[in-house]
Amino acid sequence: MLLATGSGSAAAAGLSVALAEGPVSLVFYVAQANGYFDSEGVAVTTRSCSSGRDCYRLMADGSVQLATAAELVATINSFTRPDLAFIASISSSANQIKVVARRSAGVSAPASLAGKRIGTVVGSSAEYFLDSWLLFHNLSARNQTIVPLTPDKMVRALQQGDIDAAAIWEPVATNALVALGADGVLLPAPRVYTQHFGLLTTRAMLDAQQADLLKLLQALLRAERWIAEQPVKAQQVLMARLGLSQAVAEAHLREHDFRIRMDQSLSNTMDSQARWAVREGHVPPRSKPEDLLSVTEPALLRKLAPNAVTIVR
Repeated sequence: MLLATGSGSAAAAGLSVALAEGPVSLVFYVAQANGYFDSEGVAVTTRSCSSGRDCYRLMADGSVQLATAAELVATINSFTRPDLAFIASISSSANQIKVVARRSAGVSAPASLAGKRIGTVVGSSAEYFLDSWLLFHNLSARNQTIVPLTPDKMVRALQQGDIDAAAIWEPVATNALVALGADGVLLPAPRVYTQHFGLLTTRAMLDAQQADLLKLLQALLRAERWIAEQPVKAQQVLMARLGLSQAVAEAHLREHDFRIRMDQSLSNTMDSQARWAVREGHVPPRSKPEDLLSVTEPALLRKLAPNAVTIVR
């Protein structure tokens, strides 16, 4: 049975988590549905949010103790919040962010996107992906009209013709394709960026509630194993939680790696993102770039699953 969504303060008993709605959060959905948090002895309440950035804001203002977010959220906010700790990836995917376009705008292939209006969430992993995607296809963001939009505005902007294409994460990308129907086209996405979606908290929380955090991670590791052993049932959990068709749920399971990890690739990605964020003016120049590594904290996961940690600190 699903746990009720909590709406109280972060000071409540147990752990409170801002949970991004999407396939990236499947291990949480499974842990809730199967009662793993309860059986591990930790009370977990969740608050839904539409993006990792929104989840982070809930944590930053003290509404919750942890946030689920892409690693870029940790990278950018570490410039002003050195107390942040990214404690585990809960999913990773090179297909979580997609480029959806309108055929009626004359877009049928990456090259035909030149000079078009592209909507994305500026300062997010979607913009970082788009920058890499354009570069791969010998296009430049400088030659496009980048239209800043929030995720909830993306589908409507495409339908109304306010933008010609959108670079956005799931499930918004699939929702856009469904809404556009025959006018929609999914542009090819080479593996230019693998998103690490994970758990973000503070150093103070690590010190104060280490025991509960270990129980939470243990519940998520159980969910990881269940997804691997019961993929059809995992699809059903995703369908019920997000209102997806079976075909879409199957696609999400193929496109995501739901292992709880702390890979070296996470650190490498964050280093690249820090340079990108400075270049694009999203953050001020960092005086000590090497400090970025301190944002990743693999110690808790290493206690439970040493083989899941390959990151070097």
